[in-house]
Amino acid sequence: MARRRTTPPPVPDALRDAVDRTVQATREGAQDTSRRTQAARSRAQEVVDEVAKTTRGRAQDAVGGIAKGAEVVGERVRGAFEEARPATHDDIKALQKELRAIGRRLDAIEGRLPPEKKKPAQRKQPARKPAARKKA
Repeated sequence: MARRRTTPPPVPDALRDAVDRTVQATREGAQDTSRRTQAARSRAQEVVDEVAKTTRGRAQDAVGGIAKGAEVVGERVRGAFEEARPATHDDIKALQKELRAIGRRLDAIEGRLPPEKKKPAQRKQPARKPAARKKA
């Protein structure tokens, strides 16, 4: 035969109030924790944004410094190659042209100088012979 179910005994009001207070306190604690968690997340995001901003600025400064340094090095390397390269045919022709121009200027300057005066010829005196010694 089937057993008949009995009706549960009524829950005392004091127990019901205690459970309601526990649930309410748990709910309030959860809401408070949620607010603190949200505030912590917000502050963490602010810190991350600040670090990213600072890092980005420093990285841009570093990249700018590297670019300037590379430009200076590039100029020095180009200058070194320019100095070390052998003279080309055009370089030699330009130097010859410049030397001819200097020669013409020198000839013009020398042409304007007064003629040199000839110095009177000096007589050469005959070399003296040592005197012979007298024997005593």
